[in-house]
Amino acid sequence: MSVNFKVIFCTALVVLTYNLVSAQAVKSPFSSFGIGDVYGSALVHNQGMGGIGYSQPQFLFLNNQNPALLPYNVFTVFQAGVVTEEVRLTDGTLSGKARAGNLNYLAIAFPLKFGKAATSLGIKPYSRVNYSFSYEEEVENGSEGETFTALEEGTGGLTELYWNNGFKLNQYFNIGISTSYLFGNIIRSYDGFAKAPNQALGFRVGIKDDTFYKGFSAAFGASFTLDSIGKNNNRFNVGAVYKLQSNLSSDLTTDLYMMNAISGDTVFSDRQRALNGTTNLPGSVGIGISYGKDRKWNAGIDLTIQDWNTFRSVNDDDERNLTNSWRLAIGGEFIPDYLALNYFKRVVYRTGISYEQLPFLVNGKNVTDFGINFGFSLPAGRSSIDLGFKTGRRGNVTDNLLRESYWKLYLGISLNDQWFIKRKFD
Repeated sequence: MSVNFKVIFCTALVVLTYNLVSAQAVKSPFSSFGIGDVYGSALVHNQGMGGIGYSQPQFLFLNNQNPALLPYNVFTVFQAGVVTEEVRLTDGTLSGKARAGNLNYLAIAFPLKFGKAATSLGIKPYSRVNYSFSYEEEVENGSEGETFTALEEGTGGLTELYWNNGFKLNQYFNIGISTSYLFGNIIRSYDGFAKAPNQALGFRVGIKDDTFYKGFSAAFGASFTLDSIGKNNNRFNVGAVYKLQSNLSSDLTTDLYMMNAISGDTVFSDRQRALNGTTNLPGSVGIGISYGKDRKWNAGIDLTIQDWNTFRSVNDDDERNLTNSWRLAIGGEFIPDYLALNYFKRVVYRTGISYEQLPFLVNGKNVTDFGINFGFSLPAGRSSIDLGFKTGRRGNVTDNLLRESYWKLYLGISLNDQWFIKRKFD
């Protein structure tokens, strides 16, 4: 890759990032719980395989899910990704849909010692909160026909800035460590107004919670690889990641406000409380097993477990309706012939499925998510353009009173080059 191309690419990426960071995630009532929907660490090529990645060594793609596998990146690899999604929500009678896009990640990895140690830096969304719903009820003991209309809204989320390192111990075992800095704020508001028949709208009264989070988290990874199995020289891999509980410093402010129901202007605001405390994010355990042949095919299965019953927040209301979660995913990839002259034989094709129990209780029942994934990478030398697609369904009307049907389109770019090699001749 020439220096000029690097400059042009990085400049374009900065512009793209600036525009996308301000984009909103799609609205979802499920993001109203805890710290919202948690994104996970899967990059675009992982998404094409159902999100698996705990045990898959990658040479031309960054493994963001298990730091122990970073030594397999013998080139400097830079990856960036965006996601566009659409959600259709129904309660069995009424329905609606929303569409939005957002930055998915920026990441770079490079070897510290060829084949022995590598490091990676990146930034990505950690969680998202984006919901808005209203409802109307008759005012108890009020005048005839008097109703109360309430509106609940939430926005924000956490961002993760991370540093991963991986080390090869011998031909069989690797270890890795991941350290992250989490930061961001979540704003939740509840307001409403009472209205009698033939009465003009007056003022709306509400309360707003604004919580800012910051703190560090850490995870440890390990992998076992057995090469040259059988006549076809297949590879067997096992990987595991243990993420520690995170304690985030949290600042909560609660304001009571009154606003003009027509213009939306705030006419009164009063600080009710200002608290400093700690939010405890639960740890998690992930394990994966895979089998395949380098640059030909690979298939694997991943399991992740996380107990959100242990979640504690500076705001007690955030702890409600959370439960343990788990995720099971199966997927794989296939390259017809990476040395072929035919371009489409060098394309990486991927597919996978996932089933998970989300950490939310809605109507007192667990919420599940089933997804089907497809993806491929279009090669450009050692680099590629990566695409992934997922379609699925979360919740159901019978148990959870609502159902989300969704699709997500992931687009990424992977650049591999020897950026830090000093040239003897130019």
